[in-house]
Amino acid sequence: MNPAERLVYKTLVLTWPFYAVGALYLVGPVIAWLLGGLAVLSLYLGPAMRKDLRVTGTIPPVIWAWILGMFVMLVALWVGHLNWSMGMKSTIKSSIGWAKGWALMALFPLAGALLPIRREVLVRGQCVIGMGTLVLAPIMLVAPFIGLPEKILTSPLKAVGGPGPEYFSVYFFTYDPSNWTPRWQFYAPWSPFAALLGVVMVLFALEEKTAKWRRIGIAAGVLMILASKSRMGIVGLTACTVGPRMLPLIFRGWMWQIGALATASLAVTGPALVQGATDAISAFKNARADSSRVRAALQRIAGERWINEAYWFGHGRVQPGSHAVEYMPIGSHHTWWGLLFVKGVVGMLALLIPFVLQTLIALVDAAKGPRGRLPLGIMMTLTLLSFGENVEIEAYLLWPGLVVLGIHARELHDEKTGVVAASA
Repeated sequence: MNPAERLVYKTLVLTWPFYAVGALYLVGPVIAWLLGGLAVLSLYLGPAMRKDLRVTGTIPPVIWAWILGMFVMLVALWVGHLNWSMGMKSTIKSSIGWAKGWALMALFPLAGALLPIRREVLVRGQCVIGMGTLVLAPIMLVAPFIGLPEKILTSPLKAVGGPGPEYFSVYFFTYDPSNWTPRWQFYAPWSPFAALLGVVMVLFALEEKTAKWRRIGIAAGVLMILASKSRMGIVGLTACTVGPRMLPLIFRGWMWQIGALATASLAVTGPALVQGATDAISAFKNARADSSRVRAALQRIAGERWINEAYWFGHGRVQPGSHAVEYMPIGSHHTWWGLLFVKGVVGMLALLIPFVLQTLIALVDAAKGPRGRLPLGIMMTLTLLSFGENVEIEAYLLWPGLVVLGIHARELHDEKTGVVAASA
C-alpha cells in the first residue's frame, strides 16, 4: 500500500477503537482534509511528487460538480446568516460546521479521483470493521438482558463542538421510546443510521474476492440492519444490493420480451398491484407510527416555513421544534426538506445537481458491467438515507463510499481520455 492507502486502511480498521473513545466524529473531517490536501498537493507538484502518490490524470467533471456544489453551500450559508442577522460568531461556528459536514461530500470524492487508492483497500477495510462488529456483538446483544447500562460514556472530546452529545457517546444499546424495546446502533450515533451503514458494509463485502472476508462483511452488515430494527435498512438491503446487479439485464432481448408481457398484463393485475403497494406502504408507516408522524410533521413545517419565509437562501440553520415534533429541530430528519429550510433553493440545487450526475454515471456504468455496481449501490443508499436523515452530518462515517465515488469517476475519466488519446 502507498501512504494514502495506508492512511485510509488504518483509519478503517481502527473504527471501533476510535468509537470507544468517542473520537469518530473528529476522525472523519481530519481524514477528509488530510486526503483532500494531499490530493491538491499531488496535483500541484505533478512529476515532482513521489511516484506512488503521483496524480496521473485531471479532475473529472463530476468531481468539479461536487466541489462547486459544496462551495455554493458555503456561500448560501453566509447569505442565510446575513439575511437573518445571526452575527459573526454564529457565522464562523456554522462555517466550521460546513468544514466538518458538507465539505466532506467534495473532499473524499476528490481524494478518490486523484490519489492512487485502490478499491480493494477500502473493501478489505470495511470487512475488518465487520470482524470487529461480530466480535463485540455478543456482549452488546445481551447487555439489556443482564442489566448493563445503555450509555457507557460521553467523551470529553465533545468540547470541540458538534451536532450533539450522541456523536461523542459510546453505547451498548438504546431503548426505543415508542415501545421501550432495545435497539442497537453499533458505532453510529443512532439506530436507523447504523442500518444504512450495515447496507454499505454488505455492498463493500460483496466486492471482496476472499470468501472468508466476504462472509464476515456480509454477516456483520446484515446483523447491523436487523439489530437496528430499521425499516429503511431492510429496504436498502434488498434494493441496493439486487438493483445494480439486475441492470445489465436491460441489454438482454429476452428481458425486453418479459417486460412487454408484464406491461400488457397490468391491464388485469394493475388494480391489485396498486392496492398491494398501498397496503405495503401503510404497513411500513404503521410499523413505527410515532416516528412516521414526527417525520411527516417536520417535513410539513419545514416546507411551509421555507416557501413563506426564506425561499432562496433559507434560514441559515436548523431551529428548535415544538412538542408537536417531540422537540426535534426543524430542518432535520430529511436532507432535501432540511436543505430547503436551512439553505433554500440555492442550497438544495447545490446538492441535487452533483448528486444526480453521480447517480446517472453509476447507473449507466452498472448497466454495462460489474464496475458500476458498488458506486450505484452507494448512491442508492445515499438516496435512501437522504429521505430519512441529514446526509452531511453523517458523511464522517460514509466516507469510504464517497472515496469509491471518486475512484469510479477516475476510472471512467481515464477510460474516456485513454480512448481519445488512442484515436488521436
